[in-house]
Amino acid sequence: MPTPEPFEFLGLALPPDGDPRLVLGECTPAAGSPWGVPAYSFRMQSPAGEYLGRIRLRVGWSEDVIRYAGQVGYAVEPAHRGHRYAERACRLIMPLAKRHGMTSLWITCQPDNLPSRRTLERLGAECVGVIGVPAAYPLDAGAERKKMCFKLGLQ
Repeated sequence: MPTPEPFEFLGLALPPDGDPRLVLGECTPAAGSPWGVPAYSFRMQSPAGEYLGRIRLRVGWSEDVIRYAGQVGYAVEPAHRGHRYAERACRLIMPLAKRHGMTSLWITCQPDNLPSRRTLERLGAECVGVIGVPAAYPLDAGAERKKMCFKLGLQ
């Protein structure tokens, strides 16, 4: 395996107000990342500090993993769904991705995950197709072995 390029996690300048707020939980170097690329992990919190969900930004590309996981992954707690928190969280991390020189983001979801698909469409992401997921790639129990792939341009 080739030696990874030197990587520097950047200081964050996320808006402190709004719903949700993103709170940096962890910066994972490529060597310690299951995706093979550096990753930022954030907690989505309400202004009062209530946990709403999480979002990750994976910086870079790893054909074997990022192709299926995407460069952005998010999850909103069931009690807080329907408030567009994932959409706002994606918009909040886009400037960070740009600062890392990323010009687009690859985001995937299960084909039957309509709320996630709507989130990506509202963000302006383009569906580029559905791909089969290899048997060796871990998926949640019962998940269809396919991923719907979206490309989100960063202007």
